[in-house]
Amino acid sequence: MQNKSGHFIVAIDGPAGSGKSTVSKLVAEKLGLLYIDTGAMYRALTLKAMRQKLNLGDGDELTELARSTKIDLQSISGKLKVIMDEEDVTAFIRTPELTNNVKHIACVPGVRHEMVMLQRDIGKRSSAVLEGRDIGTVVFPDAKFKFYLDADVEERAKRRHIELTAANQKINYKDIKDDVVKRDASDMNRNVGALKKATDAILIDTTHLSINGVVEKLLKNIK
Repeated sequence: MQNKSGHFIVAIDGPAGSGKSTVSKLVAEKLGLLYIDTGAMYRALTLKAMRQKLNLGDGDELTELARSTKIDLQSISGKLKVIMDEEDVTAFIRTPELTNNVKHIACVPGVRHEMVMLQRDIGKRSSAVLEGRDIGTVVFPDAKFKFYLDADVEERAKRRHIELTAANQKINYKDIKDDVVKRDASDMNRNVGALKKATDAILIDTTHLSINGVVEKLLKNIK
């Protein structure tokens, strides 16, 4: 997506643990662009569904929830804040239980429709960096810059383990690796919004690269 004023979208897709969230934030920061964490939006909605003890198998109920929920992303003091119905829920959307439930929310066509419309609306107002599973294939198929980040399962599980440990969440490596494998299968086989590399996306294997190394590769291609 690009217009005559130079407005453009950077789409970064990839599986969990590939580094796309951290990389996206840094790329957006270095380019002075808005960062839109699409995954956080789904997580926020999942949190609300869990709090209300909704049936996560009821697509109609979840779609109505999406329509009636206000989700916003704000950059405060250089940190992304996830605001749901005026509440900062940033600290509550990364638990293992919630992570396991996101797939139920993300696979509902009505929910994805509402989220995609919101993401496109935000993207139309400002040049932005978006990361997710289907940004370059579904949300912004005409994005000027598309990247697909990947890494082997062991490395992605290791990264997730370090992240959870830092957040004082106790969970062993084997369980995390098993979860990563299951999540990959779930993401790649969704009926809607499946994880897939866009044919025109640049593939970057982050297994043996530092975060800065990945960022440099993306910036080189963008500039």
